[in-house]
Amino acid sequence: MIEGLLNINKPSGLTSFEVVRRIKRILDYPKIGHCGTLDPMATGVLLVVFGSATKQAERFTAQEKIYLGEVQFGLSTDSGDITGKTVEEAPVPEFSREDIQSALSRFIGKIEQVPPMVSALKYGGRKLYEFAREGRTVVRLSREIEIHSLDLLEKHAQSIKIRVRCSKGTYIRVLAEDIGKALKVPAALKTLVRESSGGFHVQDSLPWDEVMTSSREMLLSKSHALGVLSAPLT
Repeated sequence: MIEGLLNINKPSGLTSFEVVRRIKRILDYPKIGHCGTLDPMATGVLLVVFGSATKQAERFTAQEKIYLGEVQFGLSTDSGDITGKTVEEAPVPEFSREDIQSALSRFIGKIEQVPPMVSALKYGGRKLYEFAREGRTVVRLSREIEIHSLDLLEKHAQSIKIRVRCSKGTYIRVLAEDIGKALKVPAALKTLVRESSGGFHVQDSLPWDEVMTSSREMLLSKSHALGVLSAPLT
């Protein structure tokens, strides 16, 4: 029986499900899944498990994650990122670095976050994004997440770049919107890279073009063995 984990560098434009589907086709193996959904616009670490390793998917999903994101000020969308339909626009005030640092500091630690409508969470047996596609909104309960660190990397007139180290279940799209609310300006997520998930890092991930040109044997040779995965993640 084959089993293991692949650290994939997901490209922008593909859903996490599509990544799994294409790898499943290469491996020709029925038991396969991923550990933590990445939005289609996002890139970076997507852990794909197969065989007996799928039993450990929940453990990998629960690991701390690090994201590099860009927050665009001056507009908000129905999805929380710039791929959505614009629902509000407003002039962007001239923020100082201190203004932004002060806003970011409000989100460090354990906070409540309401999941977005455009998400794979289920409500009444259906995924939320299915309701969103129908133009419907359902009540979502807030969930506790933890932001371990939130660093301002770059400040521009209309946007900022941030690095977020956080718990599982954190929606960076929602964080971007909430940062905008703290600064009293509409905001949306412009770009997102998952730099790490647990002990797996984007610099060690498999480029998508390499994955797509790999044979079954080549892809298996690049996977992490189940014995390695039994060790504690850092």
